[in-house]
Amino acid sequence: MPQHNSSSRHLGMGNVTEWNEFEFGITGKTNQAYFQLSVYDEGTIRVQASKNDHFEFNPYAVVQSPKAVPFSIKSDSNQITLTTSLLRVEILLSGFLIRFFTREGEFINEDDSLGISWIGTEVSCYKRVRPAEKFIGLGEKTGNLNRAGNAFTNWNTDYFAYGVGDDPLYMSIPFYIGIHEKANYGIFFDNTHKSVFNFGASTNRFIYFSAEDGDMNYFFIYRPSVSEIISGYTELTGRMEMPPIWSLGFQQCRYSYYPDSEVKTLANTFRDKDMPADVIYLDIHHMEEYKVFTFDGKSFPDPKGLITELKKKGFKVVVIMDPGIKIEKGYFPYDEGIQQGLFVNYPDGEEYQAQVWPGWCAFPDFTNEQTRAWWAEKMAFYTEAGVDGFWTDMNEPASWGQFTPNLIEFSFEGETVSHRKARNIYGMQMARSAQEGSKLNRKNQRPFILTRSGYAGIQRYAAAWTGDNVASEEHMLAGVRLVNSLGISGVSFAGYDVGGFAGEASKSLFARWMSLGVFAPLFRAHSMINSNDAEPWAFGEEVEEISRNYMKLRYALLPTIYSKFYQSTQDGLPLSKSLAISFPHDPNVFQTAYQNHYLFCDHFLVAPVESTRDIAKVYLPKGSWYYLYSDKFYLGNQEIYLETPLNYLPVLVEESAIFTTQSPISHSGEAPDGVLSIHLYKGEKENQFIHYEDDGESYEYLNNGFFKRIIHYSPAEMTLILQESTGEFESKYEQVNLYLHGFQTDVITINGKSKPTRTTNYAFLNKLSEFDPLPEHEQPYYEIESLVYASFKHLRSKTIISGLF
Repeated sequence: MPQHNSSSRHLGMGNVTEWNEFEFGITGKTNQAYFQLSVYDEGTIRVQASKNDHFEFNPYAVVQSPKAVPFSIKSDSNQITLTTSLLRVEILLSGFLIRFFTREGEFINEDDSLGISWIGTEVSCYKRVRPAEKFIGLGEKTGNLNRAGNAFTNWNTDYFAYGVGDDPLYMSIPFYIGIHEKANYGIFFDNTHKSVFNFGASTNRFIYFSAEDGDMNYFFIYRPSVSEIISGYTELTGRMEMPPIWSLGFQQCRYSYYPDSEVKTLANTFRDKDMPADVIYLDIHHMEEYKVFTFDGKSFPDPKGLITELKKKGFKVVVIMDPGIKIEKGYFPYDEGIQQGLFVNYPDGEEYQAQVWPGWCAFPDFTNEQTRAWWAEKMAFYTEAGVDGFWTDMNEPASWGQFTPNLIEFSFEGETVSHRKARNIYGMQMARSAQEGSKLNRKNQRPFILTRSGYAGIQRYAAAWTGDNVASEEHMLAGVRLVNSLGISGVSFAGYDVGGFAGEASKSLFARWMSLGVFAPLFRAHSMINSNDAEPWAFGEEVEEISRNYMKLRYALLPTIYSKFYQSTQDGLPLSKSLAISFPHDPNVFQTAYQNHYLFCDHFLVAPVESTRDIAKVYLPKGSWYYLYSDKFYLGNQEIYLETPLNYLPVLVEESAIFTTQSPISHSGEAPDGVLSIHLYKGEKENQFIHYEDDGESYEYLNNGFFKRIIHYSPAEMTLILQESTGEFESKYEQVNLYLHGFQTDVITINGKSKPTRTTNYAFLNKLSEFDPLPEHEQPYYEIESLVYASFKHLRSKTIISGLF
């Protein structure tokens, strides 16, 4: 029988037939395809392969250009070897198979013998697996922390009330980190088509990643540690800007708060009940017939007056924006979109229409620069009313029927592509347009954009939330894993709907979820229409008081949280950090019982637990740990049992930790009492904390308008040093209270002068009231007894505290 080339069969690269060096690496041909390897930096190599003589370009994810770093190329009859200061990359001439080693020769990763290949337009890369190799990341993906044995699809999907194991969801970030006994590495597959990552589902031969069309285009990232790999990935795809400080406070949302009187009552209740909060959302019922860039004249007759009144109480207002533009002549956004050719069309030029909340809609083509600029200008409608932030929803894009035709066309910055290539980046480009609109219309004010959909690099434009979750114990824990996975994948600013969007939270579930939300980057409660009230006071007095305690703790921790957000803008590392980042070779952190554990702001070990459990089994990694609420001391590398009453979420603090707190405030714009509390935990490891302040809202921090100092702890020298501050911003704190956890110091020395310490009983959470007639549960109360502390002035100059033992 004659052999025929069939597009339904596997087609490999074939052998290398020619190759050449160029400024950043090598380029060449095989029997079947073209290839290029580019050195982006010492530890990042871009691998491209295409059946065409040119490579596709994705203008959206990568912001880094190749750096001019030294590398060498050698070759013999079997292979080409490319070497940098961190990597040795071997390209076998037979089959174009790639192997990655450290410069010292330690194995990292290699292709399976099937290598890079095609089945029709589908392009894949097959990789060999090391024994017990683990895989983490991939952004907003359900399932276990370790992805091994499972497969995942990247195709942005509107998925109401998704299951805790369902896939795909709203966001696609095709980046994962491999961990084995020899090394760690990252792979970012920058292809916006629907893609699959198979980490050993239905096969024991290899793992692979593939896309239904487009080029093989992946970045191989090697660094010595998982943290450095994440930093390398975010250097490649960008890092978030400094957010406004109000976006780090508590945010209250509901589908929907209306009319305006209900919004006013909501705001007043927060203040009357002494429950700190910063943000109120207006969901789709603020609009006239759900049309974007409108207010409903009946429910919101004076939106500017309403927002002005809310601002006087310290609230910011965030409005929802959906992409669908109602097809209605005389509705200016629709008329303008038609006149200017800004909507997504069919290939014959006819406008694409689908049904969403307003009815039949057209959809702006956010991959068109002209459309993004137009949308940004239209947002003046909101900013003129005083709106502070923008929530981009339904931007997968979603429509009734959930089956968008693939032939519709998008500009893609002038390339013109189908829905197959554009869908996964549509939501990201809407978020980009919202950010640009906020910057355009709110001069020198930092934007807050919250998005449901996105792609790799979304962290440059928006915070993310995990969509339409469910009020259940398992969803609460799944949300933790989703946020932690987003953090591994470059999205530091993320959260979940506290209390659950769909369904009804029990009293205990809501209380536990509120306590957990304090230790998430985004702290937002949200609930669905036609459900019971779900504000923090809607579940009875006990839950109200537990919620208040934890909300106050969130605001006490704002100096730490804000400083860590600043740090993330510099290194791309998450605030909610899976234990797999810091302890990748500790098998316990991948166990089902412990995979939800994470470090918040580097040193708070949070052990999420269902509200129905009275005792939790907690794993403590290496080191030493203190129970947050009592300072009880534990050695690491062990499993412990903690009681988990509803008013105490299991949280421990790592040895040598440094963090800061402030006095109670009702919102982030309210001035604290001028005392910065520095908490230092005795330990054997050196540590440092970067304390950072600025005005919390403008871009003056880019012009030296900040206050920053390094606080360094040396156990060997028994010192804590507050380095001289940098920046021109005046700190809002005039005094320091230094709390010495685990120390027995009677006298310390401050800049050479002796100062006796004092002691106090200290509580991070207030005691619950004794409710009448009886509380639903007997709740304990913890405080740190006889905590050593000292007070001194908060100066710009260097301050040395010694004698810490």
